[in-house]
Amino acid sequence: MAEAEGKSFSFEGTDQIQSEYLEVFDFHDTHLRIETRTSEFSCVCPFSGLPDFADLVIEYYPDGGCCVELKSLKYYLITYRNVGIYQEAATSRIYNDLKKALKTERLKVTTLYNTRGGFDTVCIKGNLELKEL
Repeated sequence: MAEAEGKSFSFEGTDQIQSEYLEVFDFHDTHLRIETRTSEFSCVCPFSGLPDFADLVIEYYPDGGCCVELKSLKYYLITYRNVGIYQEAATSRIYNDLKKALKTERLKVTTLYNTRGGFDTVCIKGNLELKEL
């Protein structure tokens, strides 16, 4: 496996991500689309140990009968701060943890990472369409 040249920084493993921090509260409205955003998401590139910063957009319908409590979401996202995880894997993990907590099929997680090495990266997982039964 390739290694980054130059100085390297230590980071923690993905076992430090605390999905149990996510709390929900009762709410059910299949016609209400909820969108929450933050420009404060960060994790660490496991290749170089350098920080990755991103805008994070979470969109969902509370089909599962609940909404995510925002303070708990903030605490959960902070657990990524020193974790070495690729941008794509971070997006997927956030999606999977929220899908489990919210119990909805209509969920979309988008991360818009700051430019790194001349590349802009946007990762999107999920969709908001109601599937036919």
